[in-house]
Amino acid sequence: MNKHPVLLGSAALLFVAVIDSAALPQIAPPAPPPNSAPAPYTLTMGDMMNTLVQPRHAKLGLAGRARNWPLAQYALVEIRQAFDGIEKAQPTFRGLPVAQLVEAALTQPMNAVDAAIKARDPKSFDTAYAQLTQGCNACHTALDHPFVVIKTPDASAFPNQNFGPHQ
Repeated sequence: MNKHPVLLGSAALLFVAVIDSAALPQIAPPAPPPNSAPAPYTLTMGDMMNTLVQPRHAKLGLAGRARNWPLAQYALVEIRQAFDGIEKAQPTFRGLPVAQLVEAALTQPMNAVDAAIKARDPKSFDTAYAQLTQGCNACHTALDHPFVVIKTPDASAFPNQNFGPHQ
């Protein structure tokens, strides 16, 4: 004779409950209200740096290396506009004012790059671009991201763009 009739009875009831619940129609989660807008995606600082600034930094370096001064000027304007947008989208990062960080780390080097482009001076451009790159890395270090190291591009990540001067 079985010494655990209560346990066997409970197991049998559980089995019947599982079988019965499998036969019940499945209840779908509630549908979103009609015409509801999806939640907007907010770019993180990393998203903005990777998509807005880093490609323009690379293009500026490639255009400068090719001595394509109009393209270099355009890339510099694009970097400045990217930072203006970032400052508006995320005025603070890790409790620090983004505009002041950009001002301290990048304004002087960007002005030097601008002057070198206007003078069409390759040596001054290379020096100023290196200072701009150092400013990027100094800002990363100040924000506890020293592992994000930007460098002068040694190859183009944009095989579909000619960086040489346009004739």
